[in-house]
Amino acid sequence: MKNKNDAAKTPPMGWNSWDCFGAGVTEKDLLLNAEYIRDNLKEYGWEYVVCDIQWYEPTADSVRYHKFAPLCMDEFSRLIPAENRFPSSKGGKGFSVTAEKIHGMGLKFGIHIMRGIPRQAVYERRRIIKDGVFAGDIAAEYSVCSWNTDMYGVDANAPGALEYYQSLFDMYAQWGVDFVKVDDICNTEFRPDNPYSAKKEIELIRKAIDNCGRDMVLSLSPGPAVIEHGHHLSRNANMWRLTGDFWDDWDKLKKMFRKCEMWYKFTGGGCWPDCDMLPLGHLNVNDPGETRFTRFTKDEQITLMTLWSIFRSPLIFGGHLPDNDGFTLSLLTNRDIIDINQSSSNNRPLISEDDRAVWVCDDKNGFKTIAFFNLSEDEISFKIPQELIEDNEIHSLKDLWKGDIINCRLCDYCVKLCGHCSKILRIY
Repeated sequence: MKNKNDAAKTPPMGWNSWDCFGAGVTEKDLLLNAEYIRDNLKEYGWEYVVCDIQWYEPTADSVRYHKFAPLCMDEFSRLIPAENRFPSSKGGKGFSVTAEKIHGMGLKFGIHIMRGIPRQAVYERRRIIKDGVFAGDIAAEYSVCSWNTDMYGVDANAPGALEYYQSLFDMYAQWGVDFVKVDDICNTEFRPDNPYSAKKEIELIRKAIDNCGRDMVLSLSPGPAVIEHGHHLSRNANMWRLTGDFWDDWDKLKKMFRKCEMWYKFTGGGCWPDCDMLPLGHLNVNDPGETRFTRFTKDEQITLMTLWSIFRSPLIFGGHLPDNDGFTLSLLTNRDIIDINQSSSNNRPLISEDDRAVWVCDDKNGFKTIAFFNLSEDEISFKIPQELIEDNEIHSLKDLWKGDIINCRLCDYCVKLCGHCSKILRIY
């Protein structure tokens, strides 16, 4: 059996449709963003194109869910793409044509699913792939999502439960899926009485992926994941969310530092605690009341990218890529920053206070890299922590965002940062 960590030896990099298209993404939207990655980002390591939620709902059109909307599914209670939104799926092709086009660009294709089995399949007494077993026989009708009405959970102990999940992932493998984001499965916010109630479903999904014959990255959402279950998550998934949906809000970004401080020891070797998508660029494209470019200032965007990179979170862009301006593109094509995300080691916080944070790592060549973060509203001065100063020699310090190099003794170095600003330096 293959090692599940081989599917994500470094933090996955790519694009997900949720932040810009919500539930209303179409085949055309996927391919437009894939083409942008091919033409502008592929050479920097960006490769995943992920279709988020409700691709099986013909009426989905924005960030808002339609309660109990009719869903498209096959004879075995498996959700399939809505043909009006994904026309290449006609004739039972599913996502195979879309995946083939994306693979033809040298990229990888992913989908979002909700855990469980469609309620519609239960109400219509549809069967599953195991002979003599119906959707209602494996449904855990007490286990429902608080924010989406599509699914019941699956009773992992019921005869046919594993066969149902196996049939899903066998189908995804036939489509050519490389990445699966499973939702409503690792959070605590919605189930305070039983925060990890889907543990056995996670194990069923892991078995199904291992047996489907195709490598797939397994991403679990939403957070906050529970640190006490970190080892179980590491054994079964490649990514798991640290928070609920992350949006372009400074308070959410500031709180992420505490999450990273909590989870950094679980990072590496095919396991990537996930700070969530990068809400940058053009967001909520198909929602007239919410469409906007990111609310983060340029300084805050650099702070976000610096934290995600030195923590080694997956980098999944959320905005509509074809609408990127030059600054947004520059955030995604800085090779030094990407190398820190993809190839660094010994990443850890040195200082974690309410108004400031300092992180350090070793880059791929063994050079120390240090990141300073001003989390306050006021200007703050930073010095290099004493534990990193090994001699009194002159060293070169390269600013990885600006490219500037200064020469100084580490003990003499001092930088002043304005509120919400950051700086990341490589020490030679």
